[in-house]
Amino acid sequence: MSRLLTLIYGVLCYAVFLAVFVYAIGFIGGFVTPTSLDGPPTRPLGEALAVDFGLLALFALQHSGMARPAFKRWWTRIVPESAERSTYVLVSSLAMIALFVLWQPIGGVVWRVSEGPARTVVVGLYLFGWALLLYTTFLIDHFDLFGLKQTWRKFRGQPYLSPRFHTPSLYRLVRHPLYIGWLTIFWYAPVMTTAHLLFAAMTTTYILIAIQLEERDLVTPSAKPTSTTAAARPC
Repeated sequence: MSRLLTLIYGVLCYAVFLAVFVYAIGFIGGFVTPTSLDGPPTRPLGEALAVDFGLLALFALQHSGMARPAFKRWWTRIVPESAERSTYVLVSSLAMIALFVLWQPIGGVVWRVSEGPARTVVVGLYLFGWALLLYTTFLIDHFDLFGLKQTWRKFRGQPYLSPRFHTPSLYRLVRHPLYIGWLTIFWYAPVMTTAHLLFAAMTTTYILIAIQLEERDLVTPSAKPTSTTAAARPC
C-alpha cells in the first residue's frame, strides 16, 4: 500500500508541475492567463518591488537550497528517498503558483515590437525557448528529473538507479542547453515592461549563480550523483 501511495503522490506532483508549466507559458508571455508579468500597476512602486523581489528570492532559495546535497541528506531522514524528488518538484511548483498569484505589475514599457513579421519572430523564438527547455529535460531523463522514475521503481520494488553521465544531442554542442532555453524564454518578449525586465534580470542572475553551485556539487567527491544535478551536467 505504501508503494502505491508513493506512486500516486509522484503522479500528482507531476500533474501539478505540468499545470504550472503550461500556465507559465501564458504568464511570462502575456497570453490568455488571468495573471501575467505585465500590466498596469496596482500598488505603489516601492511596495510592488518589495513583493516581486520577495517572490523571486523565495523561489531562488527554495529551488537551489533544496537541491543541495547537504539538504537532501537531511531531508531524506524525513521524506522517503523515493518521494524526495517529487516533493522537490511539488514545492517548486507551489513557489511558482505563489508567484503567479501574488506578482505585482509595475507598468512602464522598455521596448515594444510592433505588429508584423518582427513580432512574429520574437513570439516564435519565445515559444521555441519553451520547446527547447522541454526537449532538453528528455535528453537528461525527464521522468527522473521530475520524480516519476523514482516513485515507479519504488512501486515495482526495484532499487533506484542514478542517471549516468552522458552528453547526448545538444549537450555535445552546448554546456547548458536547458539554461539557454530559460534565457530565451525570459528575454524574447515582444513587449518588455519594467516588471518583465526585473523578472528577466533577476532570473538570469539566479541562473548564473546556480550554474556555479551545481557544477561545484558535481566535482565534489562526496557529492552523490542525483537527478537534481543531472540537469546541469557539463559536457
